Amino acid sequence: MNGFGPEQRALFEKAAVPLYEDVLAAGGMAADDVRVAEGAAERPAFELLVELGLLQLDEAGERWRPEDPSTVQSRVVAPMNQESTRLLQESTEWARAFTGIGQAWRRTPHAEGPGPFTYLRDGAIGRFLTGLVADAETEILTAQPQAGRDAQTLAAAVLRDTAALERGVSLRTLYQHSARRSVVTAQYVQEVSARGAQVRTLDEFFNRMIVADRRIAVIPGAEDLRVAVAVREPSVVAYLVDVFERSWERGRPFANKETGTMRTIAGEQRAMTIRMLIEGHADPAAAKRVGVSPRTYAGYVADLKTEFEAETRFQLGWTMGRLGLTGGDDDPDPDASDQ
Repeated sequence: MNGFGPEQRALFEKAAVPLYEDVLAAGGMAADDVRVAEGAAERPAFELLVELGLLQLDEAGERWRPEDPSTVQSRVVAPMNQESTRLLQESTEWARAFTGIGQAWRRTPHAEGPGPFTYLRDGAIGRFLTGLVADAETEILTAQPQAGRDAQTLAAAVLRDTAALERGVSLRTLYQHSARRSVVTAQYVQEVSARGAQVRTLDEFFNRMIVADRRIAVIPGAEDLRVAVAVREPSVVAYLVDVFERSWERGRPFANKETGTMRTIAGEQRAMTIRMLIEGHADPAAAKRVGVSPRTYAGYVADLKTEFEAETRFQLGWTMGRLGLTGGDDDPDPDASDQ
């Protein structure tokens, strides 16, 4: 059976499935049915059903009969699963093959060639990170301030990170609380957690970072997210690891869905929104720091206006100021204050 890709699947879902259901409901289809004649609109869908084996010509060659989809599914999906397994194994073998020369590089003076800082741009960032994770020997620390990575990026991250975990490398990741609402992020966390990774969330804003073996750290460049800096200076890497560890201690396990924990997280996000309002940040900047979209952030502000019975942001700020609210841990309880 030939391989099937996204184009065939799109045709299958849009046209082949309805045609199959029509044939199934009719108990078959005449071999000379005009709907599937050469040049007919449904001809491509018909040819795909035949290629898949979902339609079989009877012995007399007069009617097309529908076949059980479950038997066809295994013939289509199983080779794909086998190929993905093969590719994952091959990537692991390549990573192992490069480990030896990577260690040899670090043992020679050439390893200091790039200097303590290397600037990476655009596509070079992804390639460098892939190599960095593949070369990690003991530990990977990552901080992801927002859950904006798309499904394709996270799928690649699953393959890359699970390969490291299966080599015995430990993995700890920090997200912001808002990542808990991302379906693709939750799927990623489930995959890596099953292999021993630890994931926590935090309310406070922090910048993107990855540290491998406490030896190399990758952080965003000052210009924009299209530039990253690989840091090899031991004292700077140690400082970044300390920042991560302090944030990690304040983080809350991603898998913890207990009512008390979720209530605490909601309170922390509320306090963060109050801090953004008091500090006077514009909505786009505040939303980025909270780790949500501007629309979601506007919803947080609307909730606060409802809570404090304010019609405008000016009234909201005045009310919070009168109550002594700062968004800090020592804020007074509004319910206990005079209204």
